[in-house]
Amino acid sequence: MKTAEGKKPLLKEAYQFSVAPMLDCTDRHFRVLMRQITKQSLLYTEMIVAKALQYSKKSKLLDFNKVEHPIALQLGGDDPEILSEAAAIAESWGYDEINLNLGCPSPRVQSGNFGACLMAYPDQVAKCIEAMKSITSIPITIKHRIGIDNHEGEEFLLQFIDRMDAAGVDRFSIHARKALLQGLNPKQNRSIPPLQYETVAKIKKHRPKLKIELNGGLKTPDDCTNALKTFDGVMVGRAIYSNPLLWKQIDEIFFGDQEKKITASTVIKGIIPYAENHLRQNGRLWDICKHTLNLVHGVKGARKWRNELSRKGQQSNADLQILEKAARQLEDVGL
Repeated sequence: MKTAEGKKPLLKEAYQFSVAPMLDCTDRHFRVLMRQITKQSLLYTEMIVAKALQYSKKSKLLDFNKVEHPIALQLGGDDPEILSEAAAIAESWGYDEINLNLGCPSPRVQSGNFGACLMAYPDQVAKCIEAMKSITSIPITIKHRIGIDNHEGEEFLLQFIDRMDAAGVDRFSIHARKALLQGLNPKQNRSIPPLQYETVAKIKKHRPKLKIELNGGLKTPDDCTNALKTFDGVMVGRAIYSNPLLWKQIDEIFFGDQEKKITASTVIKGIIPYAENHLRQNGRLWDICKHTLNLVHGVKGARKWRNELSRKGQQSNADLQILEKAARQLEDVGL
């Protein structure tokens, strides 16, 4: 790791700053875009249902570009045997970590009996963790809420975490909100239940040897710096997806890397070779273009630029010239 002269790295391990798994957001194309911004942070995939690996084309679900390392695969499921098979496949595919989703509150996920609803069944989750640990050598982590419905409070959370620790969980990514599985949709569950950072801080105080990441409501690098005074890591999701360049100094601030100039135009230029290969494999340019729209914020002409890129990028015959033109337009105005 290259360190800026006279600057001590705040973090050493990739997991200490991670980009959260987000359905319909953190696909392979967005992750390649993020690697133009941060080389050091841990990136997560969207959640992959473990059972789907038995029936779907594995390459479609699991393939990633080598630049995406370090990368964690998030799995959803409740069957120890199926999850252990999925974990073995993930390790052979080259993933650096496997994360079990215990935080998603969507009705669709609940109907499959995984996600946040599994917090009510710690013994079943423990069996899943033990099965995955028995067959893999890479870290097995979990992402979960501080509670669900009537399963809440410091005592409940501490008992849940102790059970997972005994099963072998390597790290806990804790969303500092409870999930209400009835009456709120997934979007509302990201904002309506109040953040309870103090609850997560108490868990860290009671179990100082456990690796605990804070997730939920972290909107700026300063928020993350402050959180790292208490927790072992931070996980940021929507705030990064909605404004990637707000985080362009991640590697400099948190990992002590050399300062580098990152702009919207350099990010787009950086993904053009990847886009070219994607098109060569019969992919659509819009798969990539849609993730670039949030690179420009609060400047004159930003809406017009986004509208033009969106309109042209979705055309069936869209080619690299669209991205090249978009990068030139931004460069011409110093972005």
